[in-house]
Amino acid sequence: MDQQKVLILCTGNSCRSQMAEGFMRQMAPDWKVRSAGTQPAAKVHPMAAYVMGEEGIDLSNHTPQKVQMYLAHPWDLVITVCGGAQESCPSFSGEVGQRLHLGFEDPSALSGTEAECLDGFRQIRNQIKAAVTDLVAKRS
Repeated sequence: MDQQKVLILCTGNSCRSQMAEGFMRQMAPDWKVRSAGTQPAAKVHPMAAYVMGEEGIDLSNHTPQKVQMYLAHPWDLVITVCGGAQESCPSFSGEVGQRLHLGFEDPSALSGTEAECLDGFRQIRNQIKAAVTDLVAKRS
């Protein structure tokens, strides 16, 4: 597998981009994978960390990062993972080989009981896993 440099972007860098980074690091361990946000949250969302733990991926040491940290670095692929029309996907002005948008609903915006929200996080996690699996297979 050729080493790829991949940056995954969203707004808060607390859920979707963190999950995508976790899956991509697991599936493509030789790739340099990072995630960042335009308005990073204070920490990774606890439910995102929990549902990724169910997949054997530990996000407990992950910290949301500012996209500005990565502007000076060249990237083979920059992926945006924000979803609906109410969100604006961040743009990346650094050196990029390819841009790709994979939109997912924001699990942190889910409402309902804790069990319902956890189910929603799992559904979005599974969508992200499927998309990352497909992407890694195509780029390997």
